[in-house]
Amino acid sequence: MKKTLFTLALVAASFAAQAQTSPAAPAAATSQPTDAYTQLLAATIQELMSTGDPAQLKQVDAKLERAASVKPQDWLPRYYQAYARVITCFVSKEDGDTKDKYLDQAEAALTQARKLGGDESELLVLQAYLYQARLNVSPMARSMKYSGMVNETLGQAKKLNPANPRIYLVQANNVYYTPSMFGGGAEVAKPIYEVAKARFEAFKPSSALAPNWGEQQLKGRLKSYETASVK
Repeated sequence: MKKTLFTLALVAASFAAQAQTSPAAPAAATSQPTDAYTQLLAATIQELMSTGDPAQLKQVDAKLERAASVKPQDWLPRYYQAYARVITCFVSKEDGDTKDKYLDQAEAALTQARKLGGDESELLVLQAYLYQARLNVSPMARSMKYSGMVNETLGQAKKLNPANPRIYLVQANNVYYTPSMFGGGAEVAKPIYEVAKARFEAFKPSSALAPNWGEQQLKGRLKSYETASVK
């Protein structure tokens, strides 16, 4: 039991470290943005994907709020706003109540993105990532509840688009941080990370602004396996 509690206690630090040291890959441009709104949103997404600093993430959040006011029918500003708030929760050193408020705000942005007809598979993956952030706030108290919710939500996303590589990344993270006595651990997660790698290699975003995060985080995780094997 002590070993289990210790393992769960490491989850918070591990998730935060991944979010901070492995910023997500910026969306690969399928064509150069032309109109002013697209250029602004593309630059804001690039900034979001290049930082793990809470203060800068909050600045990006504000820029996304302005983008949403310029084009209120577009789901992407609200999607990335939710993503920014999830990452803020992972990297913030603030107390649990404050982190939960960030996640409440992320939930609200996701709800708005869904009402605007956003890509449901991507929204579900981000919802699952949000659940991992909820778990991260208090891993020993929340692991049993939110780990299952992550898996259930990813299952829904996979039914809609099994080619989405972020499904397998978030799934692998969930398995990686699950204690081995409950069927998880690094070695169990490794094949899922390999699936994620193959999916990322085949993945082409639908536009320059479409979700395309996670590959850098994946590369960091796979690199850690290589480093461990050398020791």
